[in-house]
Amino acid sequence: MYGSNLVPDDAERTAFRRAEKQYKVYYDDSKSSKKKKQLKQVDLSEVVDFKAILQSFNQSGEVPPGTFALQCDFDRPVFCIENRPGFYFIPDALTVEEQGKWIRESLISFPQPYNRTNHNAVYGPIKDLFMAAKERKILVEEENSTGDLDSMSDSSITNNDAKIWKFVEENSVSSRGSICKSVSASVLLRKLRWSTLGLQFDWSKRNYAVSLPHNKIPDALCELAKKMAAPAMSKGEVFQPEGAIVNYFGLGDMLGGHLDDMEADWSKPIVSISLGCKAIFLLGGKSRDEPPLAMFLRSGDVVLMAGEARECFHETKSLEIKRGSFIKEMEKLHEKLNQQQMEIYVSLVLSS
Repeated sequence: MYGSNLVPDDAERTAFRRAEKQYKVYYDDSKSSKKKKQLKQVDLSEVVDFKAILQSFNQSGEVPPGTFALQCDFDRPVFCIENRPGFYFIPDALTVEEQGKWIRESLISFPQPYNRTNHNAVYGPIKDLFMAAKERKILVEEENSTGDLDSMSDSSITNNDAKIWKFVEENSVSSRGSICKSVSASVLLRKLRWSTLGLQFDWSKRNYAVSLPHNKIPDALCELAKKMAAPAMSKGEVFQPEGAIVNYFGLGDMLGGHLDDMEADWSKPIVSISLGCKAIFLLGGKSRDEPPLAMFLRSGDVVLMAGEARECFHETKSLEIKRGSFIKEMEKLHEKLNQQQMEIYVSLVLSS
């Protein structure tokens, strides 16, 4: 799904790199130890705001120069950029209830085995990570032996080095001694960066590993992707998602400039669903030398990239500046979606 993201030696001199630095989240360099580090203010005056464009369009039917509203049978406005054919922006595409549902799925269900995450390489598949973090459990490493394999419980996991990792209660870790390797579930949840659905992407070989076992993309998510992809599809064609990646962004995290160039058919769109806190999306051109256009991504927005837009470098970075307890805020999702206090941005990207 994600392809070329190599940064050339002269990256500092490219227009794309300058834009990356312009919107990067920095801390104040104050040397005072009595105060918490404060985030430096980021100049967002030139960032395109499709929420404001939508409001203006609904009131007057007008859009800013360089953008236009797509004429199609879709049930809500779809905006395009004149010099970026194949790019579509659908603001407020998901209801608050839908956003809450898919954030919960992204945190609770989507990291479940057989789906792979960035933690697999070290810890193997991890079951019920969100619930373990909620219950303040600790993942500990135990030496494995042949006799242990048959008696492994459902809470045990293993990696390729024949090490068993098991969630245990927090108060039981001290009795295991200092030799025991351990990491809290809440830390693992904060460091969760991606999970994959459907066909699994092999990051080492940069292709889809069709032989790997995988969970099916949920039918409801497939139907949502089909609906959202319609403006970018040719008449009579239906989007059929085969693979998806869920990207998790904490405060200031970013997915650097790259191309989505691993699919065979670039005429089919990439469907990207934004969930959680606000982010910035940089849409460049076919070269890093072309200045990118910066735009806000808000929870519930959907971006489609098809055709020529698939050849454009792009980047996503979290911009939410509110801080708080990660687990506490995630638990609130079981009651309602509180976008203003969330500390995570989730990008759900589906491909055909």
